[in-house]
Amino acid sequence: MPGHPVMEEPTVDLTAIEAERARIRDTHLAQERPASSARGLHHVALLSSDVERTVRFYQDLLEFPLTEMIGNRDYEGSTHFFFDLGNGNLLAFFDFPGLDLGPYAEVLGGLHHLAISVEPETWRRLRDKLAAAGVDYQEESGTSVYFRDPDGVRVELIADPLGEMYGTVVN
Repeated sequence: MPGHPVMEEPTVDLTAIEAERARIRDTHLAQERPASSARGLHHVALLSSDVERTVRFYQDLLEFPLTEMIGNRDYEGSTHFFFDLGNGNLLAFFDFPGLDLGPYAEVLGGLHHLAISVEPETWRRLRDKLAAAGVDYQEESGTSVYFRDPDGVRVELIADPLGEMYGTVVN
């Protein structure tokens, strides 16, 4: 297409990558794993440019109940608000009124996507709600649907149970 440079896929040595992955697995993946020092994930905090729009998206569209809204102790005027993801897990957001934050960007050390497990029947219903709401999404393997929230965060709804990925136990 005129005016659009053709981007070539980087060349990667898949054999070397798999060998390094196997070395790391053999070195660090314990056969008998000790208990974690953590109790669990308290919350993941993301940024919101519009509190009400975020609430409408996560509560009304995705059916994650809003559980609380409190002031952010670290920034006067900021709202810290939480959604129930089930199993005692929370998704939190901050807004930062007055700060000129840039658009969402994927960077090293940043968030690639947020994967949220839902029952298969719920997965189908939410996928259909996304389509009806005009949210662009990509379906993968009949168990994952990827889309972006109003601020550009990539979210995955996955029908796999907690602790499993593609039929493999990962916890």
